[in-house]
Order: sequence, then C-alpha cells, then structure tokens
Amino acid sequence: MYPNPLKKRLQAGELLLGSALPAPTARAAGLVCSAGPDFLWIDTEHAHFGAEALESIPVIARMRGVAPMIRVAHNDPALIKKAYDVGAVAVMVPQIDTPEEAAKAVEYARYYPEGKRGISPLWSHIAGEDWNTVIKTANEETLLVLQLESQQAYDNLDAIAAVPGFDVLFVGPLDLSAAVGRIAETGSDEVQAIMQDVPRRLEGTGKVAATTLVEVAEIQEKIGWGYRYLNVGNALGYGAQVLKNNLDALRADPDGRGT
Repeated sequence: MYPNPLKKRLQAGELLLGSALPAPTARAAGLVCSAGPDFLWIDTEHAHFGAEALESIPVIARMRGVAPMIRVAHNDPALIKKAYDVGAVAVMVPQIDTPEEAAKAVEYARYYPEGKRGISPLWSHIAGEDWNTVIKTANEETLLVLQLESQQAYDNLDAIAAVPGFDVLFVGPLDLSAAVGRIAETGSDEVQAIMQDVPRRLEGTGKVAATTLVEVAEIQEKIGWGYRYLNVGNALGYGAQVLKNNLDALRADPDGRGT
C-alpha cells in the first residue's frame, strides 16, 4: 500500500488512466476502484464538499492499489495541506497562470527542504502505516499536478514548465475554451491547437501532459499527441448513458421480438 507506485510509473513513462469519484462515499469509491483505474480523481473544486467530507475514502483507494488525486479549490496552502493529510497521493491545483503561482504551489505541497508544508500525515493512522516513514518519504511518493486553463497560462507555458518540484501539467479543456473566446466549445480549433502543442512543448522538461475526456476515440487521439496522464470520464456519467440506452431499447422492443 505504501508507497503508492504512481510517481515511479509516471517517471518511467507509463500511460496512467484514472476516473473521477461521482460521490464522496466509501461505496462509490470502492466501485470505481473495482474498475482498475491508476488514480481516483476526487474533485473538491466544483463539488459541494471539501476534504473534511472524505474521511477514509483516500485510504480506501490506497488500500485498493489506486492513487487518490484530490483537486483543491484554489492554490491555497491550507487546502493543499489538508488534501495530502487526508491521504492524497496526488494533489491537483487549478488555474495556475504564472511561474510564480506554480512555485507557490510547490512550496505549499512539499515538505522541507523542497517546500514549507506543515507535517502531520493523519491518514497514516487509519492505514496503519508508519508515521515516520511516511513523513521521511512523502516528497518521494507524492505528486503535484498543476492545471493549465487559460490563455495566460499557455503564454507562460515554458516558464511554468521550468519550475522545479511539480510533476504533471493538466490541461483543462472547458475553462480553456472560455479563455480563448469559445466557451464550452472544447472541440474548437483554438482549444485543440493548444492541446496538441502542450505535450510537444513539455518534451524534455520532466513534466507530463495530462487532461480529462470522456469519449474513447478522443482519449486515444490525445494519447497519440503525447498525453500520458488522463482522466477517463466518471462512472456515474457512463452508467447513466448505459441506463438510458437500456431504457430506450426496452421501450422500443419490450418483449425482445423486434416488433
């Protein structure tokens, strides 16, 4: 269970696929983990809950061999600290637009000497992991994921990528679409041109390109572009579509006779 191998796998160049937690319950987390994702995206930016609602969910994911990734609401030291202390292997920070903001996120996320995060990995008590071992190896195990979601961030891409201490640059297509004047049009030429350019620009920097999508064909396209860390929809969204298809089929052909 500890350390989780996500960071070593990332550094080895493996393709890593995750999925989002549809609700902050242990059962939902267990069901998603049963699908075998590499990481579990737990969103506390847009969701109605924060780290205090997660309780043992990140530890459950760890015990299932899945790395919990918590997206915090803001580049805030208190939020980032709480996310790691509740058990996150990776923390994702939204709306990083400048190298200065990226450097602040690193400072908030790493223990000394790489950063200034306060030390108290409370999740280790739930998991039964050795407190001192977790503290001494946290910088080696944990990931920091920064989000590129604006034209400003794209303009500063090279400078942001040069900041040491973070691992993944995650392109947020929806916010990016608004920033380039094509709100909600994530498939627009403007958004897609940026998405195609980001992995090329990250080559040789030690940073990995990431994003989130739903359709398998589009995910495969982005893998071909060089993305190596991708969120693959969420179980609730996929499940609702399967349910709709089943309901439509039964209403169209109730007895299965095709009449």
